[in-house]
Amino acid sequence: MDATPRRDTATPASTPLPDSLCTHALRCPSADSPDREAARVVASHPEQGWSLLCNGVFLFEDNGELLPDGRAIAPRRHLTVVA
Repeated sequence: MDATPRRDTATPASTPLPDSLCTHALRCPSADSPDREAARVVASHPEQGWSLLCNGVFLFEDNGELLPDGRAIAPRRHLTVVA
């Protein structure tokens, strides 16, 4: 067995995502737009509770968000009325 450490060819973690992953004919809202949650999902992981939108926003199941610049948007939970 070779003792040489394996080099990963993946992009380094410090490389930022592009401002937008959107390639749609009608561009999705940017990450800075108030309607940013209307962007299309490019990766969905419901088992982990998050989705990546094409504008670079991570949307969590509690409606919290992580913007591409690192800012976090607090969760907005909907109240359920029990009659």
